[in-house]
Amino acid sequence: MGLFDRAVVRLLPAVPRPIVQRLSSPYIAGPSFGDARRVVAELNAEGQRATVAVLGEEVTSVDEANAFAGAYREALELFARDGLDANISVKPTALGLKLDRGLCRELAESLVREAAGRGTLVRLDMEDASCTDATLGLYRSLREAGHDNVGVVLQAYLRRTLADIAELAELTPNVRLCKGIYVEPPAIAFHDANVIRRSFVSALEALLGAGCFVGVATHDEPLIRESLALLEGAQPGAYELQMLLGVRKQRAAELVAAGHGLRVYVPFGEQWYEYSLRRLQENPRVA
Repeated sequence: MGLFDRAVVRLLPAVPRPIVQRLSSPYIAGPSFGDARRVVAELNAEGQRATVAVLGEEVTSVDEANAFAGAYREALELFARDGLDANISVKPTALGLKLDRGLCRELAESLVREAAGRGTLVRLDMEDASCTDATLGLYRSLREAGHDNVGVVLQAYLRRTLADIAELAELTPNVRLCKGIYVEPPAIAFHDANVIRRSFVSALEALLGAGCFVGVATHDEPLIRESLALLEGAQPGAYELQMLLGVRKQRAAELVAAGHGLRVYVPFGEQWYEYSLRRLQENPRVA
């Protein structure tokens, strides 16, 4: 990251919220279910799938956690009613992971059951490193309870990821593999861009070797090319490429035209600020 980029990252938290909202608006569907539905329909018309996330995390009350679960149930119903190709991506802290793990498990399982009845998947999103053990534990618990329509996220920049893949391999997990975006200390995460790329490729090789379905989530062109080389000859249903809403739209269209399945992460909701800061800090040139 260059001097200019580092300066932008430091200054972003001091930028007024209306400006952050304006900068981040291409990457968020909007505040309402109607906004999410519109964006998903547009993506589907372009041959792209979607995974929808209700913005918000780290709830502080049972009522908040129940409200998030209710919003996701409403989203599942809406997309099924309209015949849209969309699953959901859920941050466990929005369901109370740091408040009450029993409540979080209960709410997550209720969403997984609802999604199963509609023939779709619930992706447990990965948050900062303080949540990794609990999130993987939640995933394993749901799988061991017989739920196959649940996936998880692994972050290539974490030093532990290859070990996590080895531990999960017996479950042949459905994994979204991404670089990772949260700021973590060097003892936990790789910081060098080339090292993170090598870790990403190693993780992808390990997942494919274990027979896992992988959502290859990156906008990094060298990584896209290297991932496609590893995926050459794989069945179309064995993987998909994943991107964020509003990022590299032309490249996404090219990948779909080349016959690759592609899914776009579509966040929506009123709690847009923290998500926006993380994305702008990851891509300071946008700001």
